Amino acid sequence: MKLPGMRIEVMQTIEKSMDELINKYLKKVDENWQPTDYLPDSNDPDFHDEVKEMQDRAKDMSEELLVVLVGDTITEEALPTYESWLMSLHGLDQEKRTGWTEWVRGWTAEENRHGDLLNKYLYLCGRVNMKEVEISTQHLIRDGFDIQTGNDPYRNFIYTSFQELATNVSHRKVAILAKEQGDRKLARMCGLIAADEARHATAYKNFSARIFELDPSEMMIAFEDMLRKKIIMPAHFLRESGGELGGIWTQFSDAAQRIKVYTAQDYIDILDSLVEEWDIGHMLDLNESAEKARDYLMALPKRLQRMSERMTIPEVPYKFKWISS
Repeated sequence: MKLPGMRIEVMQTIEKSMDELINKYLKKVDENWQPTDYLPDSNDPDFHDEVKEMQDRAKDMSEELLVVLVGDTITEEALPTYESWLMSLHGLDQEKRTGWTEWVRGWTAEENRHGDLLNKYLYLCGRVNMKEVEISTQHLIRDGFDIQTGNDPYRNFIYTSFQELATNVSHRKVAILAKEQGDRKLARMCGLIAADEARHATAYKNFSARIFELDPSEMMIAFEDMLRKKIIMPAHFLRESGGELGGIWTQFSDAAQRIKVYTAQDYIDILDSLVEEWDIGHMLDLNESAEKARDYLMALPKRLQRMSERMTIPEVPYKFKWISS
């Protein structure tokens, strides 16, 4: 994707405030939570008793909630793909220590804790075929993804604003269901991850808002383009052992819809929130193409609402290899 020089100038302008933005949206490493804070300590004499308690709690978890938790974990574990993708944006130079590379590495370091925590939980809970989970994870990292943003920072920050809000919704709702099903400790873990995702979403929304101020027409067109394509979740190539590329993504999405962890309505609500937060309806100084893009975006939530009302989700759950029989 060939980009005009204005995008580079915008990235350089935002980068001047990056120290302030990093201090605002990323936490100091030594003060942050770590996975071991919420898992049984293998050096503790009570380790085996604590693992037994964890497994007893996990017995009551519904299979579909466990499936969604596994899918969320695999998504988090595919972090190498996301870091390499962000490092490829125009305006970033990973060979230098710049504000943008410091942001990407700091964001990656915080996100890395999510997969570590959930993976260890799944390993200890006693209900998961971890080899199948590991195979799916390796496939997802190897397969990468195609979110149709290219190296364009405008489209990428639209994507990350949306996607971080989506992961916040997913982890938060898993936390609620885990608590309802008797596992308060898992609920606490997922709640911590959801809070990180919300903070990261706020950062990417801030980056996007600054681009709207500096280059409103091109950012509006980028927003429209991403929504016309649809915001695709990063695990859309999800597969099992022996399966084809993306072979179980639909089944995983159906499971999330059935238990209302991430639904078509959530997609619409996130879009609505971004349109409102960025004040799309009152954006000024737009060229003709951007005005048409704005009109499309303003009408889109109601159009998607009508479509969602006609959606049907299969009621027969798919049997995932991830879950121990």
